[in-house]
Amino acid sequence: MVPFSESNEGKSLFSPTRLNVLILDDERYFTEELATFLKNIGFEVFQANTGNEGLSTLINQKIDLLILDIKLPEVNGLDILKDVKVIYPDLEVIIVSGHGDMADVIKAMRLGALDYLRKPFRHIDIQLAIERTQKFLYLQQRCKQMEEKNSLISKSLEESIDRQFIGVSPQILNVFDLAITASKYPDTNVLITGESGTGKENIARIIHYSSNRKDHFLTVVNSGAISETLMESEFFGHKKGAFTGALCDKMGFFETSDHGTLFLDEISEMPANLQVRMLRAIEEKKIIRVGDTKQISTDFRVIAATNQELDKLVLEKRFRLDLLHRLNTLQIHIPPLRERTDDIKPLMQYFVEDFSRKINKPTPVIDKDVIAVLKKYSFPGNVRELKNLTERAVILSKNTMLGVDDFPVKAKTDIAPDRKTENFDLVENEIELIRLALRNCNYNQNAAADLLGIQRMALTRKMRKYNIIINKEEN
Repeated sequence: MVPFSESNEGKSLFSPTRLNVLILDDERYFTEELATFLKNIGFEVFQANTGNEGLSTLINQKIDLLILDIKLPEVNGLDILKDVKVIYPDLEVIIVSGHGDMADVIKAMRLGALDYLRKPFRHIDIQLAIERTQKFLYLQQRCKQMEEKNSLISKSLEESIDRQFIGVSPQILNVFDLAITASKYPDTNVLITGESGTGKENIARIIHYSSNRKDHFLTVVNSGAISETLMESEFFGHKKGAFTGALCDKMGFFETSDHGTLFLDEISEMPANLQVRMLRAIEEKKIIRVGDTKQISTDFRVIAATNQELDKLVLEKRFRLDLLHRLNTLQIHIPPLRERTDDIKPLMQYFVEDFSRKINKPTPVIDKDVIAVLKKYSFPGNVRELKNLTERAVILSKNTMLGVDDFPVKAKTDIAPDRKTENFDLVENEIELIRLALRNCNYNQNAAADLLGIQRMALTRKMRKYNIIINKEEN
């Protein structure tokens, strides 16, 4: 080994991981000199001059890196390498040799050696080789940690989904069965319908995380919450300089959903001009960023959701029929809570326990009369409203039991829309529901939007569209 005298000798360039190194070489002076050098720069070093000594060290010590001479007197170093990679697959090996037989080098690399050095070499050469190994092990460890983290995240999400899917009614069990069926066909588009607050996004999550796309992104997009001027850029992405403010290249929702799922909530709010491009992207699975001419392939599955009657919007020329057909390969309708009152009790019990745990408060008992009263309530906000009512009750209650007085829904029942009139006019019902939500929330638009399950921007747009003017004196 040629001595090395440059100024950076012995200075570790990269040391996130302290390695245990075994030097296996029949030349004792080589192992001693190299061991001294490696110890001086902070490594734990073991020496062996025969195959048996090396094997004994591997058995009795935790070794991260083996520096192995390819030519040993009693055994071929390649045979040792082969056995080592079988018995200790995570052990990294640097091959050293004074012969430079390229065929042996190639074979060693194919057997799993990480690096190769030809004797004689400088101290800095072996130091850099070891530090390359450190980097590799560090990145390998980080990847493993990320995989474990992602696995835990996926498990957590799946467990969360299982907890959030609560219900015993035949209607909701049928919904769950359809969601699981949809998950088995990961290329099939799904349309989820139902009133605001019924849990459409939760069903979309069940479909995604139960499918083989679960290891990729579920991109959740509220179509009613994006400004029309930005919609094209948000969905398709843009190139730097495509428009004022485009300071860098940006991926759109279609690209971020590659190999995953694109969930389009409030699909009925999508502007007509974007519906055309949306249809083509869904059919061709290719998009072009704003300001670019290059096509980008992306494999995504679309799950759309709406609380509107898209068939009626088609007749009104507000939604494309061909896009509806493309989205509606499989439809899942979630019934409103008033039509599946058997689910109120298990849902409420879950919410009570969940909120009590979050605010570190003893879990109160639910008076049976509460369930009876709530089953008679129309629940215009569905499960979301039940959740909000329960959270309020748990926070404000000073007793160990939640009673009827903790759920002031009587007034709401009195002003709920009269469903016996059988008025199926979608626009009139939507206007009345918006007014009802505003009144119930004391005209707080943020709270009303949350109750309706839409964004504040979407509520503002609907109020402008229907000329709904806030008048706090109306009752």
